Amino acid sequence: MSDKKEQIIETTAALIHFKGYESTKLSDIMEASEIGKGQFYHYFSSKRDLGLHVVDYYVNIGREQLISGVFDLPDTSEQKMVNMLQWAVRYHNYPSKNSGCPFGNLALEMSEHDEEFRKRIHALFEEWIGRLELVIKDLQGEHQALQKARAVVAQIQGGILLMKNYQDDRILGDIIDRIHSQYITEAI
Repeated sequence: MSDKKEQIIETTAALIHFKGYESTKLSDIMEASEIGKGQFYHYFSSKRDLGLHVVDYYVNIGREQLISGVFDLPDTSEQKMVNMLQWAVRYHNYPSKNSGCPFGNLALEMSEHDEEFRKRIHALFEEWIGRLELVIKDLQGEHQALQKARAVVAQIQGGILLMKNYQDDRILGDIIDRIHSQYITEAI
């Protein structure tokens, strides 16, 4: 991929994270990327095409940082849970804690309107939940591990949503502390 195309995707990802997909206009993208219409259409067939590249960009970050950076490491299940919770706080507090989760935001905004957006975001959530399920099985046994993994991801995403709405990062911290005490303290 060319450097300019990557730069356009990264710039658009930041815009969409802050403004949302629908509210990000093509003119916003071209201005922020410092490109004209011809250069835009050289790299992308439409705003939707660019939007799908943005989803893939965020999915790749999630896979690199969360899946590979947490779950693929040879740590204990306790350490994987701790690392996942630390990642959730670190990732969602930077660069703008008040913009929410890019995966969650796009899932909320686009899942009912565009099946391809939904599928790509769904795949990352499924991978996260599946890996977390294995950690929970190791920590607490087989009983309802899948449901517990879904609940943990939902708690994290809900904490991020409330953090965004309240503009208060302590809310996510409280959720993370609760999950930690439920899965780490009780597992020991």
